[in-house]
Amino acid sequence: MGNGKKIQGILVAAVALAGGFLVVTRQLQPAAAKNDAAVRQKIAGYVRAKFGLLDTVKLTVKPLEDFGHGGFFKSTITSEDGKQTKTHNIILSNDERFMVMGEFFPLGNDPRNEIASRVRETFKIPPATIVSVSDFRRGPIPNLLAMTITAQSGNQKQVQDFFVTADRSVLLLGSVFNLTSDPRLEVLRTLTTDNQPSVGPANAPVTLVEFADLQCASCSHMHKFIEEEVLPKYGNKVRVVFKEFPLSTIHDWSLTGSIACLCAFQIKPSAYVTYRSLIFRNQASINATNARSLLIDYGVQAGIDRLQLTACIDSKASLPRVQESFREGQAVGVQSTPTTFVNGRMVVGLPSPDAVFKAIDEALSGAR
Repeated sequence: MGNGKKIQGILVAAVALAGGFLVVTRQLQPAAAKNDAAVRQKIAGYVRAKFGLLDTVKLTVKPLEDFGHGGFFKSTITSEDGKQTKTHNIILSNDERFMVMGEFFPLGNDPRNEIASRVRETFKIPPATIVSVSDFRRGPIPNLLAMTITAQSGNQKQVQDFFVTADRSVLLLGSVFNLTSDPRLEVLRTLTTDNQPSVGPANAPVTLVEFADLQCASCSHMHKFIEEEVLPKYGNKVRVVFKEFPLSTIHDWSLTGSIACLCAFQIKPSAYVTYRSLIFRNQASINATNARSLLIDYGVQAGIDRLQLTACIDSKASLPRVQESFREGQAVGVQSTPTTFVNGRMVVGLPSPDAVFKAIDEALSGAR
C-alpha cells in the first residue's frame, strides 16, 4: 500500500482488520470448558467498536483452538461488507483483559536478527533505514516478552514495542488493547482537543479528530472531502480537529510538512486551515528537495509572515507538538492515514462519503 494507506515503518502491525491476532492473559482451560460463543461475541463486539465498523459489516469469529505457546488460543475472524470478504488470524486467552492485534511469525535460533529482518520486510522499510532490536524484557502481558524496535534514518527515529512468546519461538507484531475498556471512552479520554488546530465551534455536538500525513494522497482526498462536503453539510454541528501523523520512514518530506503546519498554527492560527489546504492541493509538486522553499511560499500565500515561518521551520520549533500529536495517535490505535475519530468512533481511511455521514449522523443522534 502507498501514500498513507501503507502502514508506517514499525509503528503498527494491523490496519483495522488487515490481519492480526488477539492475546489475553492467564492460564487457560480447554476451549470446550469455556463459554466459547460468548467470548467470540465479545471479541467481535470489541473489534467493531474499536475500529468503527458499521453494522453492515458482518464479523464472524470461529471456535477457539489451542495455539500451543504459553496457553494461548487461536482462531480466525472474518469480515464481510457486501463487496469483499477477509479472514484474519487471532490468538487469545480467557481472562480477556488484553488484546494484541497484528501478525505473528515463527522464530529460529537467532531471534533478534530474524525480528529485525522480519520487521524490515513486513513494513517495507528502506535499506538505508537502520532497524535495531532491544534486549527482551518482561512485558505487561504474562507469558509474553517485550522488546523495543527502533527504525532510524538520519535524524528521524521511530520506536515501537512488540512481543515474542516466552519461549522466544513466535514473533508478535501488533498493538496492545485492553478488552475490558470501552474503546470510545478510552479514545475520548486520550485525545486532546483544546488549543489544537481546528475549524468549527468548540461546543459543537460532534467532534471529528483527524490524523493525517501531508504526503499521503488519501489524506489529501479526506481534507477536500471535509472542506467541501462535511463542513457545508453540517455547519456548526461539527468541529474538526487536525492532528499531525507524519509517516516519515516512508514519506521523505512529511515530517517537514508537519513542522511547517504547526509552525503556521503557532504564528497565525487563523491561517492554519488555508495553509494546510494549499499544501494538500499542491502535494504532487512537493518533494524532499524543494519542500522547504515551497512550504515557505505556500505559507506566504496563506498570509503567514515569511521570516517567522522560515525561522520556525529551520529551528524545528514546532517539532515537540508534532511528536506529541504522533504519540497521541499511537495511543489511540492510529495505524494508517487518514484515520478520523467521530466522537471517539474510529473511521479508517475514507471508506465512502455515506459511511462518514452515517457515523456523524449517529453521533449527532447520541448527542441529543
